[in-house]
Amino acid sequence: MLKPITLSAATLALAIALPAMSQAQQGAPYVLAETGQGFSRLQDAVNAIGEGTGTIRVASGRHADCAVQTAGEIAFVAAVNGQAVFDGTACEGKAALVLRGRSARVEGLVFANIKVSDFNGAGIRLEKGALTVSQSWFRDSQQGILTGDDQSATLSIDKSTFTRLGTCEGPGGCAHAVYTGNYGLVRVTRSRFEAGHGGHYLKSRAGRIDVRNCSFDDSAGKGTNYMIDLPGGASGRIAGNWFVQGADKENHSAFITVAPEGRQHDSSGLVIEANDARMSPAVTWPSVFVADWSGEVTRIGTNTLSAKLKRYEKR
Repeated sequence: MLKPITLSAATLALAIALPAMSQAQQGAPYVLAETGQGFSRLQDAVNAIGEGTGTIRVASGRHADCAVQTAGEIAFVAAVNGQAVFDGTACEGKAALVLRGRSARVEGLVFANIKVSDFNGAGIRLEKGALTVSQSWFRDSQQGILTGDDQSATLSIDKSTFTRLGTCEGPGGCAHAVYTGNYGLVRVTRSRFEAGHGGHYLKSRAGRIDVRNCSFDDSAGKGTNYMIDLPGGASGRIAGNWFVQGADKENHSAFITVAPEGRQHDSSGLVIEANDARMSPAVTWPSVFVADWSGEVTRIGTNTLSAKLKRYEKR
């Protein structure tokens, strides 16, 4: 006769706990794709990857949470694009994601209502390392993406939207939808900037710029400035974009500016072509498509401009 199987108390407890753990992992807001391990706090998921490489899948819903990456290569990916929202919480008084690891990737996430006391609250604060952002939405914050300096790295933004960002209320100057420091390359493709609330839509101090096939719709903007500001100059390409200047402007004198704060980079290789730029119907003033303080911008190709727009002006 077979003897009945008996379980120790510890074994029985583990057997009961495993299904419960599995359910908890499945219901966790943050799950490591490589292991299936779930976390209730984003920072714990980031710490679990540490200096390694990993992907954090972010569940749909509102997350009043934030995290700081100090090492490794981490991908922050929405389980369903556009359904995972980091809302209203900033780490280190900076951003929902503060990134200073080797590299990071952000895909399908929404960043909303990030505001801090120094008026620089951002969805993402990139302090060093490469970053790739795709299919993400930055809205109703002081800034969308703000970076430090890292001339060895690239910031790439693709298929993303920046809505109701920027402010000039702070004592330290304006915040912008995207504001980059001296990165090696800033690339923005197939993205939309709209309804700014102050500052510029894209301000980049990088030596190389690549802005292609984007839309800059300022028709619902409030107290905005330039569409693209290259304060220290830059080489690269601005091509295939669509620009509309709205009627509520703090500064309506130009769409694109080159080296208004001094010449830090050579701008002789900057190509600006195949863009479409116009005014919203309420605009009555003239403006300039490219305002150049460097005196080096000579490669302005064919662009479709409204009658109120002067093609180029040296300042």
